[in-house]
Amino acid sequence: MLIPQALAYAEIAGVPAHIGLYASALPLIAAAFFASSPYLQTGPTALTALFAFGALSPLAEAGTREYILLASLLALLVGAIRLALGIVRLGSFAYVMSEPVVLGFTAGAAILILATQVPTMLGVSGTDGILENAFDAVRAPGDWNLDAVGVSAVAIAVVLLGRRLHPLFPGVLVVVVGGVVWSRITGYDGRIVGDLPHRFLDPSLDLPWGRVGSLLVPAAVIAFVGFAEPASIARTLAAQDRQPWNASRDLTAQGVANIVSGLSGSFPIGGSLGRSALNRMAGARTRWSGAFTGLVVLAALPLAFLVEPLPRAVLGAIVAVVVFKLIRLVAIARLWTISPLQMLIATGTLIATLATAPRIERGVLIGVALSVVTHLYREMDLSLVAAGEGTRVVIAPRGVLWFGTAHKLEGIVVNAIAAHDDVEVLEIDLTGIGRLDYTGAEELRSLCADIETGGVVVSVVGVPAHARRIAGKTLTRWWREASPAG
Repeated sequence: MLIPQALAYAEIAGVPAHIGLYASALPLIAAAFFASSPYLQTGPTALTALFAFGALSPLAEAGTREYILLASLLALLVGAIRLALGIVRLGSFAYVMSEPVVLGFTAGAAILILATQVPTMLGVSGTDGILENAFDAVRAPGDWNLDAVGVSAVAIAVVLLGRRLHPLFPGVLVVVVGGVVWSRITGYDGRIVGDLPHRFLDPSLDLPWGRVGSLLVPAAVIAFVGFAEPASIARTLAAQDRQPWNASRDLTAQGVANIVSGLSGSFPIGGSLGRSALNRMAGARTRWSGAFTGLVVLAALPLAFLVEPLPRAVLGAIVAVVVFKLIRLVAIARLWTISPLQMLIATGTLIATLATAPRIERGVLIGVALSVVTHLYREMDLSLVAAGEGTRVVIAPRGVLWFGTAHKLEGIVVNAIAAHDDVEVLEIDLTGIGRLDYTGAEELRSLCADIETGGVVVSVVGVPAHARRIAGKTLTRWWREASPAG
């Protein structure tokens, strides 16, 4: 599965197909020495390849030597960031994105990846943007290469039917071998993989270091967001098998793998959902299964010429089958019944990812910003429940009392007291406060003091455990462990 996927994902990244093989050999061997998950398969992935294309396409023409060198530099930067985070045990960054952002971004990226393969599967070419090329290709059936269309259809059918027969059915291998044989026998007239070098590029640090500034933000986004996918895979499989998993170790392994990928003259890589699941079903037990995969690819490099006649339409079909299941529009729509705000975040992230293509890292940043704004919006909600009994009034704020909402406290408390003009005892119950920061505590202290000067006996009760330290510093004069007698 890895070799044909590596060839296909290299094209998504905008580099010659054989460079995908460089990313599939030594990096996998290096990662095995540090990995935590016994199943996680490192290497080229569609998402990371699209990230790389988005970061590099504004800087150089795809496929040129300058572009390839920038891809290697990007891989080194991604690797350095992941390695640094892994060494200081910050694997928790794998959870930095909310689920709606992940849903929306993954769906948007999958649509874009699928769009990049539509012209290839139809045997046409284009020079516009990703979505424009796909629409133009679909709207011009007269330009289709019928051989490419037929090969794509058969390849998709074989892979899908093979999955139904058995999860370990080597559908990808079958369509690759079949495609090569068909191309040789029939003299296939569509685009093929073409010449593949039989050796590695010499490892070199002679890279365009002056462009680091242009690549730093995309590298950071790839380092964080790109790790979310392998982290999710490894975490899920570890939970299913009741095995321990160390996010920081796998973050370190992914960092080392990307550094080696950059030194190998390739592009950023990540962890593959499909190959990891297949690795587990095939009986993998230790992290050395990944190293073995890398060794097989390394040994296969001298035989790479055997797949030179492979129709590119076959590679496009393989990618299409892999990414189609990532377009989870139903899951996004279902969020409406759970939380409309979260559904809007997912939808906004999806639209932003499509709109900013190929700079999809901007779609991620927009999605994160939407998530933060939504969180702040919810944090700004501060309400109050008041109940009076004779000259005693109990008020209970609800929400988060922090610097963003502290200014609201005086108004709602004063209004509650005004509704009970004969109040002599005021009890402020903080049980419903989700968080209390210093500004909120100071505002509450000042309010208690002001009310007390008006002859009202004030007490603060129900202080949550998380707020006891700050309350002990600011509200000592009014804090009571229990409600006083009425």
